[in-house]
Amino acid sequence: MDRSWISMKNPGDPEYQAGVREFIKFAVKNGGGRSKLPCPCFMCHNFMHKRPEEILNHLDRWGFDKTYTCWVWHGECQDKASVGNSATNVCEGRSEGDRLEEMLHLVEENFDEDPSKFESLLNDSEKPLYKGCTKYTKLSALIRSYNVKAGNGLTDVSFDMILDVFKDMLPDDNVLPCRTYEAKKSLSVMGLPYEKIHACPNDCMLYRNENESLHCCSVCNASRYKKEEGRVPAKVLWYFPLIPKFKRLFSNAGDAEKLTWHFDGLEDDGMLKHPADSPQWNFIDGKFPEFSKEKRNLRLALSTDGFNPFGSLSSTYSTWPVVLITYNLSPTLCMKRRYMMLSLLISGPRQPGNDIDVYLAPLIDDLKMLWETGVEVFDAHRNEKFNLKAMLFCTIQDFPAYGNLSGFTVYGEAACPICMEQFKGQWLYGAGKHVFDKNRVFLSCDHHHRNMKKAFNGEQEFRGRPKIMSGLEVFEKIKCNIPNFRVFSNKLFW
Repeated sequence: MDRSWISMKNPGDPEYQAGVREFIKFAVKNGGGRSKLPCPCFMCHNFMHKRPEEILNHLDRWGFDKTYTCWVWHGECQDKASVGNSATNVCEGRSEGDRLEEMLHLVEENFDEDPSKFESLLNDSEKPLYKGCTKYTKLSALIRSYNVKAGNGLTDVSFDMILDVFKDMLPDDNVLPCRTYEAKKSLSVMGLPYEKIHACPNDCMLYRNENESLHCCSVCNASRYKKEEGRVPAKVLWYFPLIPKFKRLFSNAGDAEKLTWHFDGLEDDGMLKHPADSPQWNFIDGKFPEFSKEKRNLRLALSTDGFNPFGSLSSTYSTWPVVLITYNLSPTLCMKRRYMMLSLLISGPRQPGNDIDVYLAPLIDDLKMLWETGVEVFDAHRNEKFNLKAMLFCTIQDFPAYGNLSGFTVYGEAACPICMEQFKGQWLYGAGKHVFDKNRVFLSCDHHHRNMKKAFNGEQEFRGRPKIMSGLEVFEKIKCNIPNFRVFSNKLFW
């Protein structure tokens, strides 16, 4: 089937319309009777499921995803279909996890220092699962089975039992691992790097850089280890570096094209449907023109909150993941799990509170480097290297976590970070908390609620709304209210 129309023709061309109709016929034929199918338009990227008529409308409006030339999401076999003119081959039961050649290409540069590991990985990708097996290799079988484990939340014990059963079912000469530990060990070389950084149990400091060799905290003198004999750290921070993740994203041609959606695919219709439509985005474009000139530079959002991983209120434990979201992507992709990057994992018997800035230090160092100097990255879509930069566009959190991240006190009579002492709350002795009941000041001057007494606090309200403070004014207030401001100086980066 000729697929040159995908990249060569525009949605209004007759060749494009004919190609779309052929695609819809192919998708419906191999859809297994489903009423909704993955939509391959430039906005949905096969993540959204639509009815055939809706897919046709999307393809007319936004165009076909130019990177989707092998229709694996619509029943086509990956290893037999070609990008150009070829016969159609349909293969049931295949998934994205079976694309070994692409996966091996993505991780190849990680083995420059130790080529023997990559050679072992290549051997696993070519070794048949058992003698005479042509469908699965050792590596493809591991990836397929481990995807089932991860996708369904199976425990290691359950996965051990499944592997044991399947190994017994297969011929005796099969090379399938029989334990989860062996499977993880084989697949770990394909993963991204991470760092385990020891931390003070009282959240005073991290044992990194010049403090890496210390055995006790330089602030509170607490021991670095639970027991000196076993050298078990009292507290550990898990850090997942950003730069390898960004390099891997751009090394995939499809992802590299999607990361410029905010520049190539955004429609200016006057509606606020993505952060790229916001005044803040335009303000940054005007203030930092050199950064905005390179459309591949990333704008990130940081999100964090705490939770109890054990689901029991009687267990005092707190885990704080710090996640980065990439706003270069379209609205249908930027909040997908595949593109949300876990950068930090802070865990311990209690939440870090305002000391969270201690744990953010390695992430802030990487973000500063990406903002000031950038890093050289290969763009697989355009087949060129470029200097990638990134900036922190905003943060996403609830109000208590906002206080932890910013260093601002979000409790008391002046809890609002914009109004501060201009809009104070009232203390309720019975409830033991502050309430903010003077919200009528935000109404228009002639609003009838301003004259009502009985429905509110027995008084009329004629005051104007508080003055909205700028970011610099808020910063000066915070600076004056923090006795030891040097401790919070890292938060200047926000």
